[in-house]
Amino acid sequence: QVQLVESGGGLVQPGGSLRLSCVASGSAFKINIMAWYRQAPGKQRELVATITGGGSINYADSVKDRFTISRDNANNAVYLQMNSLKPEDTAAYYCNLVIGNRFSNYVPLGDWGQGTQVTVSS
Repeated sequence: QVQLVESGGGLVQPGGSLRLSCVASGSAFKINIMAWYRQAPGKQRELVATITGGGSINYADSVKDRFTISRDNANNAVYLQMNSLKPEDTAAYYCNLVIGNRFSNYVPLGDWGQGTQVTVSS
């Protein structure tokens, strides 16, 4: 079973940046599609960005042109660079393996980690 550990969250002012990291256990990491999700208080968890083993990337419209997902297969890591942060980006952020053939139907596969909290506020 894959274990996922997220880190890098914090408190940042609007317009600021953060870089989230996720390290996954397991030797099959490089063949999996990895994703970042977020969940704001009182809202459903939403898919933010995905990256395939070959590097194909997709983003939710709400973060396109501000967030960048990347991965390091050698270290079983996936990252989320978040720029131009807005108060509405405030949420707990989670990574996971996903399965599916398009952004709209990706389904998470692994157990959720503890997440990392991002708070955007002045």
